[in-house]
Amino acid sequence: MSDTPARTAVRPLSPEQLARDLAVRDLTDPAAGPHALQLLVDRAVAALAGRWDCPVRVHRGERVVTVADNYDHLNYRADDVTRDARYTRYVDGRRMLRSHSSALVPGALRGLAARAADGEAPESVLLVCPGLVYRRDSIDRLHSGTPHQLDLWYLTRRPTPTGPEDLTGMIAALAEALLPGAGYRTEERVHPYTLAGRQLDVAAGGSGEDSGGDGGGGEWVEIAECGLAHPEVLAGAGLGPEWSGLALGMGLDRVLMLLKGVPDIRLLRSTAPAVAAQLTDLAPYRPVSALPAVRRDLSVAVDGADLAEDLGDRVRDALGADADCVETVEILSATPCHLLPPQALARLGARPDQQNLLVKVVLRDLHRTLTDADANALRDRVYAALHQGTVHQWATAVPEGGAQPR
Repeated sequence: MSDTPARTAVRPLSPEQLARDLAVRDLTDPAAGPHALQLLVDRAVAALAGRWDCPVRVHRGERVVTVADNYDHLNYRADDVTRDARYTRYVDGRRMLRSHSSALVPGALRGLAARAADGEAPESVLLVCPGLVYRRDSIDRLHSGTPHQLDLWYLTRRPTPTGPEDLTGMIAALAEALLPGAGYRTEERVHPYTLAGRQLDVAAGGSGEDSGGDGGGGEWVEIAECGLAHPEVLAGAGLGPEWSGLALGMGLDRVLMLLKGVPDIRLLRSTAPAVAAQLTDLAPYRPVSALPAVRRDLSVAVDGADLAEDLGDRVRDALGADADCVETVEILSATPCHLLPPQALARLGARPDQQNLLVKVVLRDLHRTLTDADANALRDRVYAALHQGTVHQWATAVPEGGAQPR
């Protein structure tokens, strides 16, 4: 593993973008106020610490981390696609906003190695790394650009190294603690920081079958990835060959939504009293009056092969705090512009080398009903963020001078 940052295209965040991202509340941090996500972390930690009867070390760290800790020290290849600026929020060439809670693990491992060198490390320990992370993601009811994750790494220097049976036991204990009675299954996966990697899925709305069933009519939802801690990652942090361990990273927001029955990830940050009061415990969620959704379909020209994640990121940047009013941004179809008839090309002001996307935008404010004027103003701001043609079709009156809506 190298301490030299990988050579990749870096598109640094602007000072305004960085300030906005750092201002987002970390719901796993008790210092920012109570939240049900903290109770979920406590449940997971209690289940595993009790299983192994070991001490717990919580490591939070900073939101801005080195590229080396986010990627290199976790064995990511220098050419891994996840390093691309399309997926990573770079602060500069050496620093970034952490893209997963695993970015906290190298620092936690180095701390353990330092204690071991001083003769102060326990025989076994559970490292707990929770926190807000930053992703470039699509916009829908299950995804957010600022989700919360939890890494749980069990490290031991007992004579018998950890193995696949220990990993199976860890998965079973965690699934039962977080989603009691839910069916679950595992599938083989390759992760740069583990060996014998697995993905953990749970049955949403059914009993499942790998713990027994076929999902009981519900869908399988991924909640975690895990495996044996890679010896190279441990060695790179300064831990000797006597150490072995288990590594698991999970998405907290999705688990909480499954446990409580919360239908929309935006609700986890709601400040509406009737919603916020339900997000300080793990009791089932009681639906608050559903406000009507408003749909707007957009035909836009874009450069390159933009994905839903790219569109979601542009919308969040353009709308700022108002992005919470956007429930879904979904690409319905994509057509190379050189295949469009001349009239359609002219209407878009598009170049033949661009793509024409038909995009479904669903707007819904969590706290009030959107008027037609509200919806049209939001529609135009989304449209301005997405459309890269020279001709525009506004829903609202264009101000004198033809400036785009703000």
